[in-house]
Amino acid sequence: MTAVNVTNVAVLDNPSTFGSPFKFEISYECVDALKEDLEWKLIYVGSAEDETYDQLLESVFVGPVNLGTYRFVLQADPPDPARIRQEDIIGVTVLLLTCSYVGQEFIRIGYYVNNEYDDEKLKEQPPQTVLIDKIQRNILTDKPRVTKFPINFHPENSETGEQALPPDNATEADGNKEGLPSPKYEEGLPKNGPDEGGA
Repeated sequence: MTAVNVTNVAVLDNPSTFGSPFKFEISYECVDALKEDLEWKLIYVGSAEDETYDQLLESVFVGPVNLGTYRFVLQADPPDPARIRQEDIIGVTVLLLTCSYVGQEFIRIGYYVNNEYDDEKLKEQPPQTVLIDKIQRNILTDKPRVTKFPINFHPENSETGEQALPPDNATEADGNKEGLPSPKYEEGLPKNGPDEGGA
């Protein structure tokens, strides 16, 4: 049984320009008080073929985690285009929002992100060098891919026999079996628990 349920994630200021900050309003409930803070991360997948192009945009600890419902806004800087190959800036990629407890990731929400020029002429005849200030970023919020991983929320009680389950027990939410563009996320992202409240 999970101690934390993410009940909703709202993407703010979307669509926006490529250089705008990311803003997510995250709502969750804690059904079992925890000793440590939750760690939230936002990761931009820079390439479907090479994870070295991934960028950690933000990592924050949120707490204390007492019983009750919570809501906060996670804001992160946009990815550094200099760390993305020119051919991968325009088009569809993936944004990952994750939450972990004492180093154990228990939920991952993946969004497709479409980057395209906001000018029809540039769409039809794209310049050789990408014009970052002309790119519109649109996070596709209607079909997030959510994975829940069973973890041990009370490792201090591990001597009682309570252990985290292996990651292949992750459960899926939307029933879509197709993987996301990045192969390294293909197993995790399409899965989620049936009780997910619509991220």
